[in-house]
Amino acid sequence: MVKDEQFKFSLDVIIFPLSFVMLLWLIFALEIRFGFRLNKYGVRPQSLVGLRGILFSPFIHSGITHLYHNSIPLAVLSAALFYFYHKIAWKVLLYGILLSGFLTWCIGRPSTHIGASGLIYVLVSFIFFKGVIAKHFRLIALSLLVVFLYGSMIWYTLPIEEGISWEGHLSGMITGIIFAYIFKKEIAKPKVYAWEDPNYNEEGDFFLQHFDEDGNFIENRFDQDEEEIMEIEESILSKVKYTFKPNKESDDL
Repeated sequence: MVKDEQFKFSLDVIIFPLSFVMLLWLIFALEIRFGFRLNKYGVRPQSLVGLRGILFSPFIHSGITHLYHNSIPLAVLSAALFYFYHKIAWKVLLYGILLSGFLTWCIGRPSTHIGASGLIYVLVSFIFFKGVIAKHFRLIALSLLVVFLYGSMIWYTLPIEEGISWEGHLSGMITGIIFAYIFKKEIAKPKVYAWEDPNYNEEGDFFLQHFDEDGNFIENRFDQDEEEIMEIEESILSKVKYTFKPNKESDDL
């Protein structure tokens, strides 16, 4: 297994998260500066005109507090996505926006649903479940870190607070779970060691030859090897026969 093929640091790890968050702030600043009202471009469930919100809603926020709460987790999670899953990062992001938005349109209340929180739930759900499925120690560690940082977000997939699109959160979580099972091949595989190979030959293993069953080093192992070599050399020399043939000129003298 080559490390660079599994976990790759590239400019996307830094550029995309910062660029996306800066774009959200720029849109919000333009909305305030010129008095735009972009809320109408959010997801409106069971409405044909509301379908456009599937594309536009992640870029629209109700206020600076809403935008601030989404900015940090979006930057952190997207950076982790591009580093640990760089081969499928764009697929998860683009398809995640589309599918989570469509599910919100299907199950949402008759209201306007806006914000990037649905995408955040896609990333949280995908990173957590993918790490568990992959069984790779680094990805499992990442899953545990995500649970530690954002585990409490699961409560907001339930209608426990007025004014929060729990349908968007739930749609994002469902989307992340689906992607965790769909993208099975494009993930890091656990390293397989030589002794885990079914055709592994124990007799040729250096450590098994020089360590006992309790893991203690066999000090006289090298002495035994030298003795065996000497015995082989003696046996070879004993089989060698020397033949002396006198020179004819020396006999004439």
